Amino acid sequence: MRRIAALNDMLGRVDRLENEIKDSTEMLGLFDESDEAARKELGTSVDVLARELDALEERAMFRSPEDARAAILSIHPGAGGTESCDWAEMLYRMLTRYLELQGLKYDVLDLQPNDEAGIKDATLEVSGTYAYGLLKSEIGVHRLVRVSPFDANKRRHTSFAAVSVYPEVEDIEVEINPSDLKFDTFRAGGHGGQNVNKVSSAVRITHIPTNIVVVCQNERSQFQNKTNALKILRSRLYDLHKREQDEKREKLDAAKTEIAWGHQIRSYVFFPYQQVKDHRTDFTTHDLTGVMDGHIEGFVHAFLTRPENAETKY
Repeated sequence: MRRIAALNDMLGRVDRLENEIKDSTEMLGLFDESDEAARKELGTSVDVLARELDALEERAMFRSPEDARAAILSIHPGAGGTESCDWAEMLYRMLTRYLELQGLKYDVLDLQPNDEAGIKDATLEVSGTYAYGLLKSEIGVHRLVRVSPFDANKRRHTSFAAVSVYPEVEDIEVEINPSDLKFDTFRAGGHGGQNVNKVSSAVRITHIPTNIVVVCQNERSQFQNKTNALKILRSRLYDLHKREQDEKREKLDAAKTEIAWGHQIRSYVFFPYQQVKDHRTDFTTHDLTGVMDGHIEGFVHAFLTRPENAETKY
């Protein structure tokens, strides 16, 4: 179902792009340079085309199966008291507006307000096509430079907040490739009557890729033992998958750095000038208001399409 949703999203974007190209081409044929309204409308159409092309290019960069998953998004203020808590709330507003602009849905799982201003912690569950893929660019420490409204002397302050994003791991139905299984039958030992001891009703299944071996011999028929052995094998494979996911999450947790100077992925400068710069891609904008209103598409696009992104794992 996740794969179907991703393909439908891609097809929908291609259809919209085709229609927008057709409309813009027709408009260009009727274009009158002296008509200011027509010039403005054509410029708007070209901007829409550019955004749709960027979105298609981004989705070509989603190579990991995790990119299509739902995501758990968390925001944590760093050291700095009320100023950092206020910055965390500003990031919360920015990111939720970005989710709305992208058509992603979110549920607030946890939101802890700070006593004076801002938030102490926030956790969201984000769903929609490529939720994790669109949010993974925000993982890291975000730095704010501004004149603090909480400082009576109107001094410039630097604050930090960390954003964490995890792909949501659902309960899965384990799919087993029959060619990965080796079946052996043998006579059961112990008590159980003549049929159990004289007929090869016991079953041993070996899952070749993981070398997991399951044996079942309690039932009277080979079919029942095989059915039960497969149930046990599915459970063990699910447990293995879950432990691998937990280890991956522990590695992500271990990769977290101190929420302080020198670890920021992006800087938001309100004073003495207005600028937002991503230190990984060098993408920079002076549209501070637009960024804080959720228009971070440029940063996301620059991150996803950078050459080394194909080699980076999260």
